[in-house]
Amino acid sequence: QVVEVPPGPPVQAPLVAEIYGPDYSGQSEIATELRQIFDDTADIVDIDHSVEARTRRLVVEVDRNKAALLGVAQVNVVRAVQMALDGEDVTYIHNDYQKYAAPVRLEFSTADKADLDKLLALQISSRTGNLVPLSEIATIREARWEQTIYHKDLLPVVFVTGDMAGKLDSPLYGMFDLYGTIRDTDVAGYSLEQRFISQPDDPYRFSLKWDGEWQITYETFRDMGIAYSVGLILIYLLIVAQFRSYLVPLIIMAPIPLTVIGVMPGHALTGAQFTATSMIGMIALAGIIVRNSILLVDFMRHEINRGVDFQTAVIQASAVRAKPIVLTGLAATLGAFFILDDPIFKGLAVSLIFGILVSTLLTLIVIPVLYYAAEYKKQTTAQ
Repeated sequence: QVVEVPPGPPVQAPLVAEIYGPDYSGQSEIATELRQIFDDTADIVDIDHSVEARTRRLVVEVDRNKAALLGVAQVNVVRAVQMALDGEDVTYIHNDYQKYAAPVRLEFSTADKADLDKLLALQISSRTGNLVPLSEIATIREARWEQTIYHKDLLPVVFVTGDMAGKLDSPLYGMFDLYGTIRDTDVAGYSLEQRFISQPDDPYRFSLKWDGEWQITYETFRDMGIAYSVGLILIYLLIVAQFRSYLVPLIIMAPIPLTVIGVMPGHALTGAQFTATSMIGMIALAGIIVRNSILLVDFMRHEINRGVDFQTAVIQASAVRAKPIVLTGLAATLGAFFILDDPIFKGLAVSLIFGILVSTLLTLIVIPVLYYAAEYKKQTTAQ
């Protein structure tokens, strides 16, 4: 099977269903029916499962009593059969025209290898030197090859894999379609418990866990969300230490949620998908927006300490600091244009461009309004 290697961290396939249960035959039966459900779902392609086809094998069984009576050693039987089927170099030919010796190899032809009568007619030498046909001391029995049983975290598992095509190429859409179908259907007579994050708690019940790009997406955005939260807490603590206030940092950080107003519509307008790099852009925006807010609040406090009227100081802050804030945002926006056509960092560029554009404009309005509302009574009383 030839498939396109998905971008990003390595996964077995973009869409993976892991089937757990108490016995492998039941897992295989569920996987076969689940593969049909994959096939019936729109835009699911490259469908496969890890269940190996049951293939036939032929076993040569030597009758030890007959072989001993006829003086044929079992090792001679094994060597003769192996020579006929796999071939063996018995000698080498040397001449004056070749640098290396040419091997002389004994082996059945391809047609004879498929003929059991030819194999059973193979002559094997006994201890007395007599030639004994293989058919007199051995029989051929039909059997099946053992199937490979895969394990994950010590639990036996069967994989059903696929990929998403069409307009919505993200495998998450296909996974949710399959989730709804499997939830409302008994697969091979079983009602499957479906899990998204962890393996099943009860290995003695048939269940299904979704893996693939979904697992990578979940872990990436989970870690990004934790990093984002830790970053916001650290920013808050630094601002508290700077301004000696618990309320002012909240005002300064208020425009951070406003970045969403620019980031999400920006992805929709450009047709870009919200990826991990988009999340990185949002984390970077938090620092950029907080810096702009600090410039405004610091200017207001500085002017008030100089004796300027509170309302005048608030108005002048937006007027005076607007130019450096806009120029800084414009520089960051222009820098992001250079990675806008990159397939991996496009999300980062879109987040920075639209997030800075919208949040910069809103910061110049929101911060003065919030600061005025929060500090009005305190400042008017002091004056």
